[in-house]
Amino acid sequence: MKLMIINGPNLNLLGKREPEVYGNTTFEEYFSELQAKFPQVQMGYFQSNIEGELIDKIQEVGFEYDGIVLNAASYTHTSVGIGDAVKAVDAPVVEVHISNTHKREDFRHVSYISSGAKGVILGFGLQSYDLAIKSFL
Repeated sequence: MKLMIINGPNLNLLGKREPEVYGNTTFEEYFSELQAKFPQVQMGYFQSNIEGELIDKIQEVGFEYDGIVLNAASYTHTSVGIGDAVKAVDAPVVEVHISNTHKREDFRHVSYISSGAKGVILGFGLQSYDLAIKSFL
């Protein structure tokens, strides 16, 4: 099984940014843990702060991979383009959020991705990624 994890803006700052919300672990550290936990899954990882690069990556892997785990971060609530890319590809997409976006500001309650996603997992910290991967197994 081939899965791609795609992270959006500011997730490159995990471990530094708002540790009370996002924790103290970098995503690179956590990605190594995921690879060890799921050795039967061939996993790739991509992060960008640029909306178009996220769309390009979804389109690049969306016809070759078995699934995409997508945390579009703040673009979740603003990007029709990312939502359209999710709907355009064959690979199922699981939308992931580290925090429970429904406990946060009102604008974070809207997702342009959810309607095209296989499912949505939020609020379980970095374990949200574990749950997303398990959903493909």
